[in-house]
Amino acid sequence: MAVKEEVYYEGGPHRGDLILNGLLAFTIVCLPLTIGAVVRALWLRYRITDRRVSITGGWRGQDRADAVYSEIDRVISVPRGLGIWGDMVLVLKDGSRLEMKAMPKFREVEAYINERITAKASTTNKTKTSQR
Repeated sequence: MAVKEEVYYEGGPHRGDLILNGLLAFTIVCLPLTIGAVVRALWLRYRITDRRVSITGGWRGQDRADAVYSEIDRVISVPRGLGIWGDMVLVLKDGSRLEMKAMPKFREVEAYINERITAKASTTNKTKTSQR
């Protein structure tokens, strides 16, 4: 029996990332950026629930990375595309990082993840103090 998860966001990168990088393709120098945006648009998917953050990507969407909120140390975000979308990095407690490029509504998603991180930390602290 699977655990029910409430989905907060499910989808791919922002369309504006593909459009902007598509327009930059006319300058041959920015062609690698365009190819990267096309690959992200085709195969990168994010799923943020009340229990975890899942990122599916890689060649043809065959790689998957999951992070439970108790594993996340902090969230770093940088706005792009005039602040319409942004890049986020989830820094895990073991020092590894998960990148989320061209995240739509990145400010709201960052606030949601930070809220879940503090909620998990407070429940963990309550559990530790009650065991003493």
